[in-house]
Amino acid sequence: MRTEGARDSTAMVLESPRQLVLRELPLPEIGDDDALLRVEACGLCGTDHEQYSGVLSASFAFVPGHESVGVIDRIGDRAAERWGVTRGHRVAVEVFQSCRACDACEKGEYRHCQRHGLRDMYGFIPVDRAPGLWGGFATYQYLAPDSMVLAVPKALDPVMATLFNPLGAGIRWGSTVPETSAGDVVAVLGPGIRGLSALVAAREAGAAFVMVTGSGPNDRPRLEMATRFGADMVVDVATTDPVAKFVSATGGLADVVVDVTAKAPTTFAQAVALARPGGTVVVAGTRGVAETPGFNPDLIVFKELRLIGALGVDTPAYLTALELLASQRYPFESLPHEIVSLSGVDALLQAMGGEAGRVPPVHGVMVP
Repeated sequence: MRTEGARDSTAMVLESPRQLVLRELPLPEIGDDDALLRVEACGLCGTDHEQYSGVLSASFAFVPGHESVGVIDRIGDRAAERWGVTRGHRVAVEVFQSCRACDACEKGEYRHCQRHGLRDMYGFIPVDRAPGLWGGFATYQYLAPDSMVLAVPKALDPVMATLFNPLGAGIRWGSTVPETSAGDVVAVLGPGIRGLSALVAAREAGAAFVMVTGSGPNDRPRLEMATRFGADMVVDVATTDPVAKFVSATGGLADVVVDVTAKAPTTFAQAVALARPGGTVVVAGTRGVAETPGFNPDLIVFKELRLIGALGVDTPAYLTALELLASQRYPFESLPHEIVSLSGVDALLQAMGGEAGRVPPVHGVMVP
């Protein structure tokens, strides 16, 4: 059973680092357990740039894109029952798949699914594996039987709905994982979209004080946005000591520190220094290098810190994110959005990686 009308999907295929090629891929037959998504929008993030630049390398060509939002174009009966959606519904697609049967999936930790895990992440599956349409940088995306999809509230347009992924990450990293509670004082390191989302999560958890840090001229507009999102204080670490500033403002150190910076080796030392004795440090951003300048491991012992690495998001966080976006309690619609077509993905990825000689956009979106 082919999709009515279209016979092929236009897709951007990353054949090798920095080699994005526009290709036509045939639409697959859809059975009882799978579906086909007509992509309306797909968000871009740092992982996409790491794939594009070769930092996150692969030995195969693939269709990138893992923040997909679209309309169910065709769906099997069993898939419709399993996911609770049907043809014509707008959905957001989770990056991970779940067998729903292994120990990890039964615990809700499907990021570690024994059948799928990291090797079957949407946006990072070989194009040579049929049907090839495994990513969101395309006009259509295939949804395998073990996909996890989320119904998008009717109040959300597709571009805004792509924020389900970064906001879901911020909720999990800034609230769920560190168990942030009412009255906590919190430091969020990094003012990108996930940092702003972690700020929102801390506010929703009842934090009494939240500081957001950035570094240098490119981050100044983002720090201004953090103030509009509810930050009590913002700090440019290029000119100000964040630890001294935090202590001066709060009279002590942070109950929770959330580090979402990327390729910033020195920030990890700041995170450990900012945490109070017995406090929690969540590390969600990758450094890209093994060195951690200024980091004193003894502080983890002396302070008895709880140090937690956070990878990915889960369904409860995504659902909360979609509800928050639909509520319009925070000014996500005012974020600078840069929207491109499939042919503009290459240039947008370069801009998001700081390669275009301009300030990277806060929120990049592909609309095919």
